[in-house]
Amino acid sequence: MTGSLLLSGRVADRHAAELAAAAPGAPLVVLRDDVLEGDPADVEIAYFSGDFYPDHVRPFLLALRDAPKLRWLHSFSAGVDNPFFGKLRERGVRLTTSSGANAVPIAHTAIWYLLALSRGAETWRDAQVRRAWERHDVADLQGLTLGVVGLGPIGLEVARIGAALRMRVIGVRRTPRGDEPCETWPLARLDELLAVADAVVLALPLSDATQHLLDARRIASMRRGAWLVNVGRGALVEEPALVAALETGHLGGAGLDVFETEPLPAESPLWSLPNVIVTPHNSGDTPGNLVRATAIFLDNLARERRGAPLRNEVP
Repeated sequence: MTGSLLLSGRVADRHAAELAAAAPGAPLVVLRDDVLEGDPADVEIAYFSGDFYPDHVRPFLLALRDAPKLRWLHSFSAGVDNPFFGKLRERGVRLTTSSGANAVPIAHTAIWYLLALSRGAETWRDAQVRRAWERHDVADLQGLTLGVVGLGPIGLEVARIGAALRMRVIGVRRTPRGDEPCETWPLARLDELLAVADAVVLALPLSDATQHLLDARRIASMRRGAWLVNVGRGALVEEPALVAALETGHLGGAGLDVFETEPLPAESPLWSLPNVIVTPHNSGDTPGNLVRATAIFLDNLARERRGAPLRNEVP
């Protein structure tokens, strides 16, 4: 490799030794505090690390625009449905991701939604604020059926934790492989799963095939009182139909980290519905993510140097 690596200042500083070991002698172009150090025209490889998102994305994109030699981009995010990635693909740029780096914290958040919804956590919090010694009914998770739609790294972790909570876990993926940690059905049986699941977690990417996967018909087919968790992409769900099902009580509650429009507009009813938990697309934001995601990039960098297949390459 004769070209440069485009990195954030944080990655360049904290991982200098690992970078030198993975790509000896590779020159660096560093974006530090939105100021570019080096010539983007020399960049062949870029790492879109999590510390760029969301406040420093624009200068990174401008640097990529001025990098005509760019041939490979590694993204910290597993989701690559943004049009920005499509434009890079049109330029012939290879794309890899750090899929799995934040799977555990996202899965923990998904399970926290279910725990909070089943325990009526908001009611307890309200009573605490009022200093009121009040009891209220809670629901069991053990014995309930948990449907996990999408068995990538996040969905697999949700399935493992759900089983540890003594739920009956049924996973859905396009084609079961036989090595899943739970009972697994093909995507063609999604309607069957929705009819029996007490809770459904969406953990799959957005594509033409999954856009509004949960449309009004499928939401109506879910069990009355079921909980819905979405840690995939907002457009997996037809949002007006979801709002209607929550308002009427057809759905018992929802934990939502992703939305069709982000940031979630202030006028959205989802903000004020008492049975909804809203988080701002940061269900997996923990301090260890940058280290884990960068470790995958560094491994890929070493693989690229020796001509080996790259991990998590987007086909």
